[in-house]
Amino acid sequence: MFARVLAAVTGAGKQCEPRLSNGVRVFSNLRDVNGIPIEVHNDSGSKRVVVTKSLPGDRWLQFLVNAGCRVEVCKHEDIILNNSTIKKLIGSHCDGVIGQLTEDWSSELFGALHAAGGRAYSNYAVGYNNVRVEEATKREIPVGNTPGVLTETTAELAAALTLAAARRVVEADGFMRAGSYRGWLPNLFVGSLLQNKTVGIIGAGRIGAAYARMMVEGHKMNLLYYDPYPNRQLEEYVRRYGELLQQSGEAPVWCRRADSMEEVLQQADVVSLHCNLDASTRHLINAHRLALMKPNAVLVNAARGPCIDEAALVEHLKANPDFRCGLDVFEHEPAMAPGLADCPNAVIVPHIASASLWTRNGMATLAAANVAGVLSGHPVWNKPDVLPFVEGPLEQAPAAAPSIVNAKELGLRLLA
Repeated sequence: MFARVLAAVTGAGKQCEPRLSNGVRVFSNLRDVNGIPIEVHNDSGSKRVVVTKSLPGDRWLQFLVNAGCRVEVCKHEDIILNNSTIKKLIGSHCDGVIGQLTEDWSSELFGALHAAGGRAYSNYAVGYNNVRVEEATKREIPVGNTPGVLTETTAELAAALTLAAARRVVEADGFMRAGSYRGWLPNLFVGSLLQNKTVGIIGAGRIGAAYARMMVEGHKMNLLYYDPYPNRQLEEYVRRYGELLQQSGEAPVWCRRADSMEEVLQQADVVSLHCNLDASTRHLINAHRLALMKPNAVLVNAARGPCIDEAALVEHLKANPDFRCGLDVFEHEPAMAPGLADCPNAVIVPHIASASLWTRNGMATLAAANVAGVLSGHPVWNKPDVLPFVEGPLEQAPAAAPSIVNAKELGLRLLA
């Protein structure tokens, strides 16, 4: 039956060379499904899995092939797929989907996946603001995500934005490329020194704590953080580092949990956002709170775009030329607020916080392992360390789904 359904929706196509290593020989085929171009891997697989965008590496593909999946990778020219296109990809029979954070996975798409017999969905992202998990749960569809491989990579990008903004790197780069440099001047692109200043973080989870350590260790910055829950491990880490500095004859650093976010904004020289996006954090940084910050402070956002009222930020940047920001995410992504691109005191990059090769490969592997694990009837991994899926021989990877966010609601079995 499955073969007949596929024959009805996919045309014959061009066969390509095998892509997989690890002794697995699988050809890919260029075909189409309901008029949408796809690349097919493991044509004879008994479970149909749709991947809405090409993913880096091939370890992820090996997970799915080993689970007996026929993998169809969408090759549509649109960067962001609309619901109509995704429903055509799902078709009348689909066991699982790996989707993107730019897609609207709510009742419409989960309804289509359920109607097609879908049993698994995984977001190619650690966040899932684009997913209405309750709609998936209602249809008994497990939802996966990709935690545990983005921490250091995202923290590094936040640190890079901090340095680029504070030291006016992008402005100076443009100046050089325009051929405007005529010789050294005492006041040419003078920025802010970070050494021994105060860094403030909003949200002291894994990424926020990793960023904080980078700034404390690398620049001997004091740390002021705001989070509903204290991070005792981070506090102890900074305390011990402060003792090490003191033993070396240097001034110690300190770490303190602030009583309010306003306290962080008023006192910190650099403020970096590392919070989740929900109703309480939407427009967390608005015109009023921007006015509380130092006139030469640096604001960094590699978390979620809507955490900042972008229109208010543009006005603040224009009114305060010594104030700087570094942004990886945007309120109405991929669009920017009018005027933001014209602000020389803003460093803006296109959502690349997770864009290291190791991390993007790891995300693909976790997303695929989620779908493969669910479709194979494996339990859910119940440990924070996901490296056994990402590294090492594939045959030694756990027989489990790495991260299913609605596992409890669906009563899924956990790995003993």
